[in-house]
Amino acid sequence: MLNVLFVATEAYPFAKTGGLGDVIGALPKAFPKVVDARVIMPFYGTIPEKLKESIKYLDHFYVQMGDKFDYCGLLTCTYEGITFYFIDNEGFFKRAALYGYFDDGERFTFFSRAVLDAIAFLDFIPDIIHCNDWQTAAVPYLLTHQYRTALPNTKSVFTIHNMKYQGIYAYESIRNYLNLGFLPSDLEYYGQINLMKGGLYAADLVTTVSPTYAQELKDPYYGEGLDGIVREISDREVGIINGIDETIYDPKTDAALFVPFSNPDKKKIENKMALQEYLDLPIRSDVPMIAMITRLVEQKGLDLVANVIHEILQLDLQLVILGTGDATYEDLLKTVAYNYPDKMVTIIDFDENLSRKIYAASDFFLMPSKFEPCGLSQMIAMRYGSIPIVRETGGLKDTVTSFNPETKKGNGFSFATYNAHDMLFTIQRAVNLYTETPALFKIMVKNAFNTHFDWKLSAKTYLAHYQKLIGK
Repeated sequence: MLNVLFVATEAYPFAKTGGLGDVIGALPKAFPKVVDARVIMPFYGTIPEKLKESIKYLDHFYVQMGDKFDYCGLLTCTYEGITFYFIDNEGFFKRAALYGYFDDGERFTFFSRAVLDAIAFLDFIPDIIHCNDWQTAAVPYLLTHQYRTALPNTKSVFTIHNMKYQGIYAYESIRNYLNLGFLPSDLEYYGQINLMKGGLYAADLVTTVSPTYAQELKDPYYGEGLDGIVREISDREVGIINGIDETIYDPKTDAALFVPFSNPDKKKIENKMALQEYLDLPIRSDVPMIAMITRLVEQKGLDLVANVIHEILQLDLQLVILGTGDATYEDLLKTVAYNYPDKMVTIIDFDENLSRKIYAASDFFLMPSKFEPCGLSQMIAMRYGSIPIVRETGGLKDTVTSFNPETKKGNGFSFATYNAHDMLFTIQRAVNLYTETPALFKIMVKNAFNTHFDWKLSAKTYLAHYQKLIGK
């Protein structure tokens, strides 16, 4: 049996702000029975009360942080066959949100040290500790430099879900949490501590969430100042595409849909017309509907959309946007929607049920990202028969193949250059195919609908790398 402990700051259904929560909620379940995969995460005050009822006290201990000791409760439950552990400290984790606080550096270096201390209280010694993003990057560093005696055979894997967020903090603010007497070179970043840098240097294996993103990170444009380190460690860096949980995202059983379906040919139109009525748009089965479900930030290509939004709306289409983000984009999109009430709806919200309705109703799904480490939305869109329109970057390039009308192969539309008018031209091509060659459009929908990104494929690849690390 191979013991794997996933360390993360969110996991569906306990806590989720984005794709990381989906990954940690699904990947541990996808391994074959030769793997005992478990998850450890913070015990947030925001965990739903119904789920808290199943979480039980296991033990408690005190984490040494410099010259003080902080209380740490250790809780546990089993959810869908997976053992979850929770690190409990109300001062750090009983808050209204998961992230965005002035002391996030302290919160998550405490969590990282607590994870390693907690192992002594478990009936489980991990062969692999699999960490995710900057909030857990201190775990490989601490394991290598301070916990090797306690865990002599445990290997560490560190996954970069988004290089843009690195955990950079003043040395004095978290030095005690890392038990540092000086600022070591493998953590130092322009006089500060960079937790992501420490994780990259210390981990036995570094993974990213798509093969293309793994290569892109070696380029200064994508590397966010750490591209040199990524090139340096390229012999132990690999890209593994994420998946989605197809039991959760299943249009045949999804209770959120207006009309569940196993075949998109007819039921997609029924879902579209129901959504049009729900959103007070003109009810037209013949008009193509383009959707965006996204954070409204520049990374997601919102500057491209903003530059040509009026040109997009000159086309015979409907545009539905769901998300929250920068106030500039929120205000702009609300204003434009107000001026085009028959063509556009903007919903400033994070609404899981509504997002499922939009996936199932839309004909096209727009993701013009500046960079996209993996992207799950394009996978979910295809699962619901919505054709992705994407920029060729990161995981979008790895999962979406541009449709060729001659061979009738491909599951989406794509453009390479980060340019608003290239995006606009691609949208025009998609709309033209929908209106002028409906038979080809149906083939595209079928191609997208039959594209699968099951987690078992990703889990098989991770397992091969785990076994290589421990010499099996």
